[in-house]
Amino acid sequence: MKKHIKPFLLFLFALLIFTSNQLSAQTLPQVIKQIKPSIVGVGTLQATRRPPSKLMGTGFVVADGYHVITNYHVIPKQIKTGKKEQLVIFYRDNKQVKYRKVSVLAQDKEHDLALLRIEGRKFPALKVETSRKPQEGETIAFTGFPIGAVLGLYPVTHRGVISSISPVVIPAPSSSTLSVAMIKRLKNPYFVYQLDATAYPGNSGSPMFDSTNGKVLGVINKVFIKKSKESILQKPSGITYAIPGKYIIKLLTENKIKGN
Repeated sequence: MKKHIKPFLLFLFALLIFTSNQLSAQTLPQVIKQIKPSIVGVGTLQATRRPPSKLMGTGFVVADGYHVITNYHVIPKQIKTGKKEQLVIFYRDNKQVKYRKVSVLAQDKEHDLALLRIEGRKFPALKVETSRKPQEGETIAFTGFPIGAVLGLYPVTHRGVISSISPVVIPAPSSSTLSVAMIKRLKNPYFVYQLDATAYPGNSGSPMFDSTNGKVLGVINKVFIKKSKESILQKPSGITYAIPGKYIIKLLTENKIKGN
């Protein structure tokens, strides 16, 4: 009789784990509702300009609720503070579009990431996945502002799969097609996610997340990676790429930001 107890207990333990995972999994509509309060637009505001607001891309709140992750290339190279231009995040509060001033706390040009600090009260924050590595074929989603605020500041979600995990830059057929930036990346290449879902320029900085729990797996990138991976193409493809989430964690850790 005792011989059968151990296998039974192992079976029961495995069943409990499976049941727990099933209960913790959410539907995509549930996940979208959960993450939308953390999605913000990133841009500038200048009262004397027409229009006064300019949306540059998407960002999302992380860590302690006072910090935003977006792409490095989304941040303007220069803010005209003399003309009272401000770097801000835009967000929707019920039916109103509001803004909050932010400052650039840190930048990671190599991985096209920027870390912003929010002034005022904190926002709901997204969790970045740290316990596992995403796999090819995994279902993901990303939420952001694909065409800016043309149709209003309403976050849009796209769904797809990770179709490939490949180097950020590939060797070019001839040296004439290599830029200085590409040569630098070839010396120290890293892997990025290639997706089968279509993103648009305004999606730069959007969180790519696990569609079953909302944990961030990466950051959508529409400019930086394409210049490296598709330099030999005459016309850019519809492929979308994302920077792995481990570089978000690295940026937060280097700046001693806790709360993930």
